Amino acid sequence: MPDKRLIWVGVALLLAMALFLFWGLRGKVWFIMELRATKLAALLCVGIAIGTATVLFQTLSHNRIMTPSIMGFDALFLLLQTGLVFALGSVGYAQLPAFGGFVLEAAVMVAAAVALFGWLLKRTRQDLQLMILVGIIIGLMFRALTSFAQRLMDPSEFTMVQGAMFAQFSGVDDGALLASAVVLLGILAWLWPRHAVLDVMALGRAQARGLGVAYDWLQFQILCTIAALVSVSTALVGPLTFLGLLVASLAHSLMRTHRHSLLLPAAALIAALVLVAGQTLFDRVLQLQSTLSVVIEFGGGMLFLVLLARGHIR
Repeated sequence: MPDKRLIWVGVALLLAMALFLFWGLRGKVWFIMELRATKLAALLCVGIAIGTATVLFQTLSHNRIMTPSIMGFDALFLLLQTGLVFALGSVGYAQLPAFGGFVLEAAVMVAAAVALFGWLLKRTRQDLQLMILVGIIIGLMFRALTSFAQRLMDPSEFTMVQGAMFAQFSGVDDGALLASAVVLLGILAWLWPRHAVLDVMALGRAQARGLGVAYDWLQFQILCTIAALVSVSTALVGPLTFLGLLVASLAHSLMRTHRHSLLLPAAALIAALVLVAGQTLFDRVLQLQSTLSVVIEFGGGMLFLVLLARGHIR
């Protein structure tokens, strides 16, 4: 039987979804419902992907303040956006098909991450902490290249790049959304039967290997899974750096367990709830006077400092 706390989070998410879809619904009802349903699906996909990826990454790193974005996914996404605008110009960039751009960005990020993980894990003798350090350095390099390219742009081109720096849930391409949902469902189907093995991996490499887990190979598979989740969600709507840290911390505080059969769905549901409820507030109450991603980044950044100050590193 599902945990009561998960049920309550699920009920809250359903209520938030209903508010998002039906609050203030008037005029061309079916047209508005179609737009809202597409936006809602994007919010759910991104929330579930980021929440799941963050819990997995913290399990592998044995660190409660780590998120996949520390490996430079967001920096690579912004570098891709900047490179496309710089190479094609503002007019050429605007004419790019949305689905084609999504596939290109997601494929490049996944390929770069898989190549990085495979190469670094071999070079560092499966030392994940050293691999993370190298990832941070590579992310800084990507940001430096992005900043250099942006300084060479004219103002109109820089404005287009600036729009990609924050997650945008409006105008999501239907084909990209469908592809994201398929990838997400496939990953969740592969991941769920392995939740008990993840509990063992959380004990550490030596202990997991002593209990018969093929730790190194499974670690590489999960890192590739994390790369796919983060790449697809980032390519779909843009970067959300601190959302994962926020929802993973809430999931640990709510469930108070190390069992991934509870942590993974809790993080996914809480992330979806935060995005849906937050977007409802900004759309219906604040009338789009601000951006949800900005508030999430601020709240997540403050939580990071609090966790660091309290010593919640592991």
